[in-house]
Amino acid sequence: MKATFNLMGLGSLVATLFLAMSLLPLTCTGVTAAEIGASRMALERKYGTPHSLGKDYVFDPRDGWETVNTTNLLYKYSTPAHSDLEPDDDSYDSSASSSLQPRAKKSTTKKTSSKTAAKKTSVKSTSKKLASSAGSVLSGGLTKIISSIKGIGKPEPVTITWYTGHDLLNPSCWDNPNWHPTDASFAAALTLSGWTTKPKCFKFLELCHTSQKCVFVRVVDSCAGCAHGSKHVDLTKAAFSALADLNQGLLTVQMRQATEPKEGWVENYWGPK
Repeated sequence: MKATFNLMGLGSLVATLFLAMSLLPLTCTGVTAAEIGASRMALERKYGTPHSLGKDYVFDPRDGWETVNTTNLLYKYSTPAHSDLEPDDDSYDSSASSSLQPRAKKSTTKKTSSKTAAKKTSVKSTSKKLASSAGSVLSGGLTKIISSIKGIGKPEPVTITWYTGHDLLNPSCWDNPNWHPTDASFAAALTLSGWTTKPKCFKFLELCHTSQKCVFVRVVDSCAGCAHGSKHVDLTKAAFSALADLNQGLLTVQMRQATEPKEGWVENYWGPK
């Protein structure tokens, strides 16, 4: 009987220790699932919503700004009938310039695995990143997010369009991509060749339609169909529509390079770090 009691006591002790160890990560981080969710939503609202530089802000080349023409000239996608990614046609422009060619001219050797791999993002890794950023967001509010990414850099005159469908696959900035942007991402593809001073892969850009309507994007891809030597920035639909209606044919914007975010990271917007 005594031996049985000791075994039962030992079992109870082991169970208590196991429970304490399982709760230790939550105690150490001090971040709950609800707080992580709040952090994610706060980051997405900040980086996915057009921001303002102030009503009286003046665009000055000394601050890295350049006035550029922006269009939504489409490429008249010729997606194969068997493709599982159909292009959107809600902004088809029959008068678009024929000088722009379909940009999906990248190697297809990696395509069979990229879509599957993109769906297998590690939940554990994502939760860990969110837990890390949640503390800073919740402790400092949105003020830290607002100042976490800033426009800098040398001005570059560019043409800006938007892309969708199969062109989103296999972003060329990664050798073996396991992620690709979606229509909801804030990403950009730059002219493949001839633009000698173009921003490098993974750099951030700030684009402004007016001083009260600006957005940040990250360079993740190249545009093989963009004219050689042209200064061309191809935007995802979310990024373009943050500046103007997708049906708008031509507008003038300001562009400059930007810093990386100091607080928080939204992978579905920009891809892995």
